[in-house]
Amino acid sequence: MAEVIRMPKMSDTMEEGVIAAWHKKVGDTVKSGDILAEVETDKATMDMESYYDGTLLYIGVEKGQSVPVDAIMAVIGKPGEDYQSLLSGGGSAQHAEASKESAPAAQPATQPTAPAAPAVDTSNIKAKTVQMPLLSDTMTEGVIHTWLKKVGDKVKSGDILAEIETDKATMELEAYEDGTLLYIGVEAGKAAKVNEVIAVIGEEGADYQALLNAGSAPAAPAKPEEADKPAATPAAPQAQVSSTPEPTTAAANNGRILASPLAKRLAEEKGINLSDVNGSGEGGRIIKNDVDTFQPKAKPATPAPSQTTAPAVAAAPAGQESYEDVPLSQMRKTIARRLSESKFSAPEFYLTMEITMDKAIKAREAMNEISPVKISFNDMVIKAVSAALTKHPMVNASWMGDKIRKNHHVHIGMAVAVEEGLLVPVIRFANTKTLSQIAAETKDLGGKAKNKQLQPKDWEGNTFTVSNLGMFGIEQFTSIINPPESCILAVGAIKETVGVKDGQFFATNIMKLTLTCDHRVVDGATGAAFMVTLKQLLEEPYKLLV
Repeated sequence: MAEVIRMPKMSDTMEEGVIAAWHKKVGDTVKSGDILAEVETDKATMDMESYYDGTLLYIGVEKGQSVPVDAIMAVIGKPGEDYQSLLSGGGSAQHAEASKESAPAAQPATQPTAPAAPAVDTSNIKAKTVQMPLLSDTMTEGVIHTWLKKVGDKVKSGDILAEIETDKATMELEAYEDGTLLYIGVEAGKAAKVNEVIAVIGEEGADYQALLNAGSAPAAPAKPEEADKPAATPAAPQAQVSSTPEPTTAAANNGRILASPLAKRLAEEKGINLSDVNGSGEGGRIIKNDVDTFQPKAKPATPAPSQTTAPAVAAAPAGQESYEDVPLSQMRKTIARRLSESKFSAPEFYLTMEITMDKAIKAREAMNEISPVKISFNDMVIKAVSAALTKHPMVNASWMGDKIRKNHHVHIGMAVAVEEGLLVPVIRFANTKTLSQIAAETKDLGGKAKNKQLQPKDWEGNTFTVSNLGMFGIEQFTSIINPPESCILAVGAIKETVGVKDGQFFATNIMKLTLTCDHRVVDGATGAAFMVTLKQLLEEPYKLLV
């Protein structure tokens, strides 16, 4: 019996995916575990495996097109098997037309409009549009940070066309077609809406203007004629015969490293710094073979970036007013939107408590003598928070709009400042981990965040967040809740001060913690009880080891 393949939900915020590449074509034999396609989600590009054995009977979505979660992408079954009945529930174009034919009286006005798209005859135009992809769950537009190709350049599938600044990070946009870059519709520094046409790739001399006039959707009318496609595309590979790769260094690309997704994954697994690897691909791009054959060598000294940028900043004359308007980055827009929604929708209240850290300081010194990785005070706070959350589960709950979700797992988000804004990598099941395990994970995630190497699994699913500004000398502050969480903890600096006991003065070390609570979920007494438990764990740190 034939089985439909639907777009899987590959992250908790994913609403649709883009087919980056098909690894199988109609008629190919497929086994369970085979990679059918590469799917570009809102976070990363991932492999989609087959769970069935059989023959690929149908592909309903072309490379480069987006598909909503749970929509039908393909059908696997026995050769010659009738699969049309399976598509009727998937909303395909062919069956939409079939339903119209079965009920002509219901929608007579829509009948003449169906063949209007093929009338443009874009199927004969040997060019494809490049659209702004959806690169994050909150992305509505992207800014073209840099074009790495210009009009007239030869392009191969897998080449990096541009760098796109999203609300999460700056990501590379790969070409899915071979040919010549015929058109650039959005200049560097300008924003484009998701799915807006930003470029066209095809044969030299192709009438790409017809594609733009046809609504930037040349692939849609060609779906019913998939059998004719092979005759329309052979011209694209001819363009790459005259392509002459131009060597490009990391420095020539504003310090960014050009590497294929597979090369990046292999380098991460092997612990290889890609900046040390010489790329042999087009434009100096690092490919799998470069990582496999890499031999470590001494890293050449590079001049500090400030040496080249400093002369560009001219001092303003004395007494002259001046300013600079800085465009909002996608990350900054998202921070502004989400935290504004939280601040103005959640009825917050704040609880502050002083923690005596004398014993914690001594305990940390003793533990670091035997720990395989250096334990920080922030690591101790995360461990104490995770333990306290198991005793006070409502503080670990989430506001879901029409219900409160009591989470039985403890995933601690750790706020990390980066140049563009703020990222929150997650320590999963923190309550089950030792202090040394937490210390190792926080250092790894913090490094990935600053180097823009976080993967979807690294930033999703937190149930509580810890924000620490103590290392900057900030004694006390309040944080804004990261929805849908119900609480966030602000950690201040450890300050040596004077205490009084039995009329005697003595030196002591105090740290202030402030808990921000969403009153829709957490009441004052519940938050206070959590803070009391947290204080006991930090002031008697041996309890963290039990």
